[in-house]
Amino acid sequence: MTAFHFELVSPEKLLFSGEVQSVVAPGSDGQFTVLAHHAPVMTTLRAGVVTINGDEKLFVRGGFADVSARGFTILAEQAIAIRDVDAAKLDQDIKNAREDVADAKTDEARRNADDKLQQLQELRAAIGG
Repeated sequence: MTAFHFELVSPEKLLFSGEVQSVVAPGSDGQFTVLAHHAPVMTTLRAGVVTINGDEKLFVRGGFADVSARGFTILAEQAIAIRDVDAAKLDQDIKNAREDVADAKTDEARRNADDKLQQLQELRAAIGG
């Protein structure tokens, strides 16, 4: 299989840069797989898991994906390697987010709290649990 260049960047740091065989990403219209010589495309991402070469997994919370002749780049709003997630802290964050939803005084506050809760639950599902 032919390799291509892939980079995953968040505002905090470059999480991955290198030659890969395949990348599966959570597009806003559904998961998609990029292989070498993929047609050019630019799309938004939803919260979910990016899988590199079938084994390395990173969780992204939104962003943009750009496939071009130069390779594939993901600009994530937030990203973390699945192996770096502290499950106990995540469970506490989910508990706190549920309380924030219940305590919200306005519709906007409730929507924001619910969005955060959904994103945390997506991460929890990604790491298993």
